[in-house]
Amino acid sequence: MVIGVLSVEYRLHGNDSLKGKRRIANSLKQKVRNTFNVSIAEVGSEDSLSRLSLAVVSVSNSERHLQSRLTKCLSMMEAVCHEEMVYSDMEFFGIE
Repeated sequence: MVIGVLSVEYRLHGNDSLKGKRRIANSLKQKVRNTFNVSIAEVGSEDSLSRLSLAVVSVSNSERHLQSRLTKCLSMMEAVCHEEMVYSDMEFFGIE
């Protein structure tokens, strides 16, 4: 079993409220969940108005399959969110 974690951070320009940040986060999380059937949550910087950090997690029997799924997820997140993506990282953990 392989666990894949995709970490993504956005810089939110012109955002002045937590409500605006939550609107962006919830919209993006719903699109990712519906398209890829993965788990996604906001992690860290919850109180920051200018930063949004998300983690996407999925489990598979194949690391290659998982890497393909998370790469497609990252591409979609870049395409649908108009905010600036400043960081992304993929990690894989194997469990025997």
